[in-house]
Amino acid sequence: MRPQLGEPHAERRVTLERIESYAPERSVRIEELGERLGLRRADLGVFRKFYGLDRLRFDPGLGLVDLLRPAARAALAALPEGGRVDYLAYAHVTQAVAPADVDVAQLVRDDLGLTGTEAFGLSHQACVSSLGAIEILGELLRAEGGEGAYALMVTGEQAYSPSVQLIPNTAIMADAAASCLVTLDGDGDVVRSFVTRTLGEYAQWLELTPEQSTEYGEQYAGRIAEVIHQAVAEAGLTLDEVDLVIPHNVNKLAWRQTVKEIGIDPEKVFLDNVPVYSHTFASDVFVNYTTLREAGRLVDGAHYLLVSAGLGATFGAMVITHRAAGDD
Repeated sequence: MRPQLGEPHAERRVTLERIESYAPERSVRIEELGERLGLRRADLGVFRKFYGLDRLRFDPGLGLVDLLRPAARAALAALPEGGRVDYLAYAHVTQAVAPADVDVAQLVRDDLGLTGTEAFGLSHQACVSSLGAIEILGELLRAEGGEGAYALMVTGEQAYSPSVQLIPNTAIMADAAASCLVTLDGDGDVVRSFVTRTLGEYAQWLELTPEQSTEYGEQYAGRIAEVIHQAVAEAGLTLDEVDLVIPHNVNKLAWRQTVKEIGIDPEKVFLDNVPVYSHTFASDVFVNYTTLREAGRLVDGAHYLLVSAGLGATFGAMVITHRAAGDD
């Protein structure tokens, strides 16, 4: 039997049983980071006035596992009796998040007491890695998962040095983490589609010539628009049927340009968290999701578009249909 128009294909029926996020309590104004990042007053003025940044969460004294633990434990609280976590994927942006002999995914698995869970790391899609990890975990569950099988996506990193905290003329990175409990045919949000595009010619981000950087900037909004339109089409929807875009927090200027390219009402793109959290490593869309959920702004049966872009350069869009069963 063929699926009805607008219904996700059975093979794609990944469900997000619980999404949680965590950010350190310590919040600083961007001006407090000026000396650390080598930013002059004029530079900081651009980030504040044009990019929409104000404050961000930043706690150098917090350990990486301590950052990841709260969201992961909260997501695992939705694991039903008899359920088991077969896979844990730690999706990260920075290639070296720990010394070479330290496997962060296994550290997190052991910290959570997930005996028998296969834990591994995922990267190379930068800030799209967390969305990509959900897709991969779904494929693993379809291929090898049995009755009661779940997977856990964990993401979160720290701005441990100025070189990873500052993306020149673009963003100031902050600390945050998120986690998502994934299964097949569960009661949570339904993943309707996921689309990515990678522009490999910009892979060596720190070594791009000024001309390449300009070229990338000119393509940015158009490439995001492409993945958004394809993801919405593959979900069997139109943009008008999408209730809200839940984006990454790169900056407000980039999103204003992207909104024009997409041809969507600016009010349908959630940017309230840009001045509160700034941009985080692959966690933005989930931080924004939980903010909306806690504010009662996620509607049962409504469709939402998770969108992110990563240096290197990857663009990703995922359409989900919210189901309120897991909101309490």
